[in-house]
Amino acid sequence: MLFNSFAFWLFFLVVGLLYHRLPHRRQNVLLLIASYFFYGCWDYRFLSLIVLSTLIDYAVALGIQAARGQRKKRLLLTISLCSNLGILAFFKYYGFFAAELDTLFHTIGIPMLLPTLQVVLPVGISFYTFQTMSYTIDVYRGDCKPTRDLLDFAVYVSFFPQLVAGPIERATHFLPQVTHQRVWRPEYFREGLYLVVLGLFKKVFVADNMAVLANAIFATPSSQLTGPEVLVGVYAFAFQIYGDFSGYSAIARGVSKWLGFDLMVNFRMPYFAVDPSDFWRRWHISLSQWLRDYLYIPLGGNRHGSLFTYRNLTLTMLLGGLWHGANWTFIAWGAFHGVLLCAYRLWATRKSAATKTKQPQKLAPRLLSMLLMFHLVCISWLLFRAETIAQAGSFAWLMATNFAWTPLATMMLGMVTFYAGPLLLFEAWLEFRGELESLLDVGWGWRGLAYSYALLMCFCFPPPAAATFIYFQF
Repeated sequence: MLFNSFAFWLFFLVVGLLYHRLPHRRQNVLLLIASYFFYGCWDYRFLSLIVLSTLIDYAVALGIQAARGQRKKRLLLTISLCSNLGILAFFKYYGFFAAELDTLFHTIGIPMLLPTLQVVLPVGISFYTFQTMSYTIDVYRGDCKPTRDLLDFAVYVSFFPQLVAGPIERATHFLPQVTHQRVWRPEYFREGLYLVVLGLFKKVFVADNMAVLANAIFATPSSQLTGPEVLVGVYAFAFQIYGDFSGYSAIARGVSKWLGFDLMVNFRMPYFAVDPSDFWRRWHISLSQWLRDYLYIPLGGNRHGSLFTYRNLTLTMLLGGLWHGANWTFIAWGAFHGVLLCAYRLWATRKSAATKTKQPQKLAPRLLSMLLMFHLVCISWLLFRAETIAQAGSFAWLMATNFAWTPLATMMLGMVTFYAGPLLLFEAWLEFRGELESLLDVGWGWRGLAYSYALLMCFCFPPPAAATFIYFQF
């Protein structure tokens, strides 16, 4: 595949060399061609879905702006939402719900012959669908004005660095960068280089090597494992999914910098979070903000008392889990995070009522909070990674009842420390400095040493097999 081969970098190099020699309008033409070519290398047939979504939301947004009555605006917005969600539901959820309904009706003795379809999930459909939906909703709310240039809007929807796994960009932030003349600045190169090297390190050295351990554990029957082996396997998956997804986001931001664009930050050291709310301010930030602004707040947010707040939190996280895929494990993952958010909110409310003055958290309690939150997130990753609810349950039971430490657990823990430890130390330094790009503030000598280490680790310790980005499936 183009995504995992040297061909991608050759492709980007050619685009880059041509891009900076062109005027603004032709740059956008090249970006659109490159984006469609990039996506078409996976499966050209699904380009039609991107084009369809682009045309629908382009027309709807202009219609909303031109409409005089609120009723017509709501009708147009409904057309956009139903179209986008209908396409997403068919490709992502039809098979799951058809199978579940069939099982349910057979259980109660009613035969139900639903058509069985082998539907291929288009890569990145959840990301660009949510992005186009946010555009029409923002136009409806009056938060942004629609563009009349179809080319500019098509580039906004299909911009290839973030097309297949985000971040989910808002039109208010990204669309002006498409429509206005881009000015190249020298710092874009060094910022982009930092992000691309960091992303490669996270993906190739950390995530892909951790995938070997995680995949081995989750492919093994629970009867052949011990609790510590499962726990270390979950640790491996925690760093696999973080290195994989944040690595992609970093590369996307770096490549965009080289093209003169500034994508939003999607991760801020999430494993240093001290509570569930803090975690969701650090993890997959673009989705967290999307769910907050377009689901949680419209449901009522925290405006109608505690009971409704807990309901809204739970519904938001359930739908956030369902967004990730058509499987009960994702729904359970969302429910788990919903319960965590509600429990923390209840605890924080009672604590604030008992404590009149807010004291800054000391280092030791903060570290304990981080450690607790990390393990709560790891429990959620067990639900996320498990093939079935039954497997998640059996693995959780092992961790709670079987404490036999084995040589395999020692070897795996050593590998997790070797591959993920340097990243944790680096992010601890970033957390202490309070700045994501602190490395850019040090001298070139130290930066060169850090880049050399990162690239050498990628070359000297390559994973046994290349792995696609996890979030391509969403």
